[in-house]
Amino acid sequence: MISAYFAQCLHRTLPKNNTMNWTTENIPDQSGKTALVTGANSGVGYEIALALYKKGAHVILAARDESKLTEAMDKIAKAGGTGTLEIGVLDLSSLRQVAEFAVKIKDSHTRLDLLVNNAGVMTPPESTTAEGFELQFGVNYLGHFALTGHLYTLLKNTDGARIVTLSSGGHKMVDGIDFDNLRLEKPYDAQREYAVSKLADLLFMAELQRRITLAGDHVISTAAHPGVTESNLARYMDEEQLKAGIEKYGALLPAWQGALPALYAAVAPQVTGNDFYGPDGKYELQGYPAAGEMSAAAKDPATAAKLWKYAEEATGLTFPKL
Repeated sequence: MISAYFAQCLHRTLPKNNTMNWTTENIPDQSGKTALVTGANSGVGYEIALALYKKGAHVILAARDESKLTEAMDKIAKAGGTGTLEIGVLDLSSLRQVAEFAVKIKDSHTRLDLLVNNAGVMTPPESTTAEGFELQFGVNYLGHFALTGHLYTLLKNTDGARIVTLSSGGHKMVDGIDFDNLRLEKPYDAQREYAVSKLADLLFMAELQRRITLAGDHVISTAAHPGVTESNLARYMDEEQLKAGIEKYGALLPAWQGALPALYAAVAPQVTGNDFYGPDGKYELQGYPAAGEMSAAAKDPATAAKLWKYAEEATGLTFPKL
């Protein structure tokens, strides 16, 4: 997947750095705020949770494995910070479990300032979610659509709330959504299906912001991607392809740096709805947060609307109330 991403990067123009090497030192005080980060037990999600905790936020770490969550929470607490922590077991591959998780959050919290839709799976063996969707589409997009929908009222009722959805530069590897292949109706292509899921994430971000604006709600929907970052996300990748990509384009970003675009989207005061951030370096593979480049397919309103309707039918959720 990364090697394919490297290849497609050669054919695009990169934005200029516009955030002046922004780092976690630039995060304003988050005291009194509540943030929920999916996939917070490792990698980019862990670093996002850690940075917000250090700045005073109450951070809900969400992931599938309770023991790994507990380990991550203990590690973050030992790092020192002024925030507070809790964990919640969340399996994004089951819409039923997503709904159950959301009920627990709503029952125990009166505000949600930040939802970071970070968790994901990349190029796994052919598999499906509990409801029969291709796993990457089901987890990366549909599970987060459902989570956002279940928690939307909580977000809406929190002044200045933001929803940050993690995508990938790899979304450019496809030029649209094949609605006839979201349940593995066609022969499986792991890289293509990953790209579709990440394109879907950007379409979700944009359509959500459009609907938020129409509803008159004061919530920001934005997105980010980490570049090419060290994480467990790449555990299914071919080692030789990964090595070749690193030799040609440079070392992988450490997770703390890969987390910066999402953190910028989450807290920087100048962020607005429908923004997209990634690293500012060559091919958006490395560097510090800057405006990212979305493909034409990711900005197609007709596809975004069609995908939203598909997700509504799959989840039974309709939000915001227009």
